[in-house]
Amino acid sequence: MNRRNALKLAVVSPTLALSDKIRSNKSSMDVRNSMKHSISRWCYGATDIHTLIKWCKELGISSIELLDKEEYEIVLDAGLDCAVVNGSKLGITKGFNDPSLHAQLLNDYSVLIPEIAKAGLKTIITFSGNRNGMSDEEGLANCVKGLKPVVRLAEEHGIMVIMELLNSYVDHADYMCDHTEWGVDLVDALESDHFRLLYDIYHMQIMEGNVVNNIKKYSDYIAHYHTGGVPGRNEINENQELNYPFIIKSIIETGYDGFLGQEFVPSKENAFDSLKEAIQICS
Repeated sequence: MNRRNALKLAVVSPTLALSDKIRSNKSSMDVRNSMKHSISRWCYGATDIHTLIKWCKELGISSIELLDKEEYEIVLDAGLDCAVVNGSKLGITKGFNDPSLHAQLLNDYSVLIPEIAKAGLKTIITFSGNRNGMSDEEGLANCVKGLKPVVRLAEEHGIMVIMELLNSYVDHADYMCDHTEWGVDLVDALESDHFRLLYDIYHMQIMEGNVVNNIKKYSDYIAHYHTGGVPGRNEINENQELNYPFIIKSIIETGYDGFLGQEFVPSKENAFDSLKEAIQICS
């Protein structure tokens, strides 16, 4: 299962030392984390939303993200948050770099943004779309043009619009917003406090590396983070190449006070154990 199929195509004060219980992997999860945790719904497609809510409450996770209205209403009623709401059903490959889609995208977000604002939610996702032979410069100009009315609407409703950085090497061939600097140029061009980037650590390790340096350099441009083990997008433990405790410490040191979205695909038979382990690693 991958995100392309699963999507509906469409911190904080300095961290205290981890307790001995956390280090021994036997914590009851009563320890309060300095990072607010969220999980991506698509990674648990075989698990019903009520079970996920139960897991979150057990593990101190306060959000389930990348939801449509029918599920975020259930999550909100259960006392959890939805850190990031799904955007247009055009999805990942068809985005704001294509002027022929601007009218449809504006119509979609004109419905979604007031809707999530009314629900008390704060953030919605967008995508650049694939290049399809287009230069990065042309695509950037097209994204600016298409996003401006969407971002103005977001400003009116107090909503943050975020565009996700994805790798075009392994998972999302031809995707345009595949380097941090391109996304930073887009944020600069839009000149709005209501448009930022979703920095996916997994994707950017594959695409450009230099993760911690880029997080520190561009922290003002980032409104949300995703995790994932490299390679494979599985657990974020010692069976992959990224040092997540150091990465999370670095994010905290930037003053980030948002959610950390766990977006790895569990390889263990018991997905709950994988999730518990990830929260411990990132706490």
